[in-house]
Order: sequence, then C-alpha cells, then structure tokens
Amino acid sequence: MATIKDIANLAGVSPATVSRVLNYDETLSVSEKTRKKILLTAEKLEYRNNRKKNSKNKAIKIAIVQWCTQEEELNDLYYFSIRNGVEKQCTELGYSFVRVFYNDSLDKIQRVDGIIAIGKYSAAEIKNFEKISPNIVFIDQDTLLYNHTCVLPDFQNSVINVINHFIECNQKKIGLLIGKGSTKDGQEMSDDRFHIFENYMWDRKLYNSDYIFIGKFSADSGYQMAQKAISQLGEKLPQAFFAASDAIAIGAVKAFQEANINIPKRVSIISFNDTSIAKYTYPALSSIKVYTEEMGIEAVNKIQTIISAAKPRPAEKTIIKTDLVIRDSSL
Repeated sequence: MATIKDIANLAGVSPATVSRVLNYDETLSVSEKTRKKILLTAEKLEYRNNRKKNSKNKAIKIAIVQWCTQEEELNDLYYFSIRNGVEKQCTELGYSFVRVFYNDSLDKIQRVDGIIAIGKYSAAEIKNFEKISPNIVFIDQDTLLYNHTCVLPDFQNSVINVINHFIECNQKKIGLLIGKGSTKDGQEMSDDRFHIFENYMWDRKLYNSDYIFIGKFSADSGYQMAQKAISQLGEKLPQAFFAASDAIAIGAVKAFQEANINIPKRVSIISFNDTSIAKYTYPALSSIKVYTEEMGIEAVNKIQTIISAAKPRPAEKTIIKTDLVIRDSSL
C-alpha cells in the first residue's frame, strides 16, 4: 500500500508537504503546479488514508462517481475538495470505495451498497445509476425531482450576497463570468447561479445581457471571457464581475492585468469556491467560501442512513451554508 513517503519521493517534495496537500490545508503556500503533481501522484499510486477503520462497516462499499475527468478536477479544485470530503468520511466509517471519473465506464462499479454522485447528471444517467443501486446521494445537483437525496451549497444566498456587496460599494454595473457543462451523454446543464443572478438583477432593474459571458470552468476560459469583455465593451466594461469559480476568476484577473485594468478600482471581482489558491493570487481573491469538505461528509452520512434504513426513506435536500470572504480583488 502506498504511503505519504512514497508520494513525496515520486513528486520530489517533503512528506510534510504531501500530508498538508492531501489534507487540503488552506494555510499551505505551495504552487499550483506542485499541488497538482502531488494529487496526480497520489491518484496514480492509489493512496488511501491508513486511519483505523470501523470494523462494523467493513463490508460496506460505495461508488464515488465524479462528473468531470481527473484532469478537470485538478484544474478546478472545487470537485476535488468535495470528493476528498467523501473519501475522508468513508475512511472514518470504515467503508471501502471505488472512484469513477467522467471517462470511466460504469462497468467499473461492481457490487456496491450505494452511490455518491458528484456534479450534474441527466435523467438517463440517473436511471443507469438506479440499475446499479437504489441508494444514491447527489452532491451539487438538486435531484428531489428524481426522488433522490441531495446535498447542495447555498447558491441562492451566495449570489444575492455578492450582488448586494457590489451594490453597497456603489457598483451597480455588474457582470457574470460563468461556465456551462454537459453530461456524459451530451445533455447541456444550466447553472442555478446564472438564473439566480439573472432574476435578482432583473428585479433591481440592473440586468444587462451584454455583461454576461459564458465559457468553461477553467482559468483559460476565464482569461478568454475577460478578453472578450474588454474587446467588446471597452470603456463600457462593468464595474464588477461575479466569477462562478476561482479558476475562472484567476484567468480573468490575468486578462485585466494585461490590459492595465486596475483591480479593484476599475473592476472588482468576487469568485465562488474559495479554494486554497484564492488567498494566494495577486490580488487575493474575494470569494464565496463553500464548505466543500462538509458537503462530502454530509453526503456520506446521508448514504449511511439510507443504507441502514429498514424501508425506503423520502428524498431530502440539504443546503450547506456559504460565507462571503472579502479580500483585495473587490472594494
């Protein structure tokens, strides 16, 4: 079985650095390149936490299904952090688990007691999960319509708090940089935050479709969206942008800096996720802090309740609170 020392040797870093990265230590200052190298090495070696397991749950096996590829997960640590929370809690409870990424076949899932599905899934994909196990919990997608329990961050208040903060700073020209994803079977999935943003801005007579830019949840896409905004809008560039992920915000910051657009005096930016890299960018990102690890832990607790129930339970939706953290990228 792989150890932290094995990972450190292959990645060329200290065991202490490996331990802090794998435990998602937000106080650790390490380059994104080093972080990714450690995470990829750990995945390659199939590292598992050696914490003593609860023998009572030894036979329970969970499939952890991720809607993105492993590379995409590491480019935007939001989904990695959720999965990290799931795996930590499975280890704590003594559950074994199998990981299934976007480019893996569901045939990889054999004889599991339940599924935790992270991300967005189509109705057809959900039916395929149901053929494998009736015990399913979704993270980051509202699946009450499909009669499945789900765990979500508080998208509603997150977006509203960002907009209200901009307005309180007398920044009423507000733009949105957001990604759009698609399921494995090609179904485009809308983002709840887009509709919340649109409706709240409409209600305050502040909505301007020219300020909306849609791409992917990556730094490269954030860079391209910001470049497009600068090119198309010129002097009419909004006073502020809500970026739907830290990765998008990091790319946007680079584009604005290259164009000599001052952040936050000319353009304020608030991102979403508040992953560990947010505070180490320049300027440090204001961001919505999402308690991703808590979401993963809660999902495992939910699947435990479902598996141990004597009869089917009604589907539940759990909303995990978020916090707005103001740093240097916004007024």
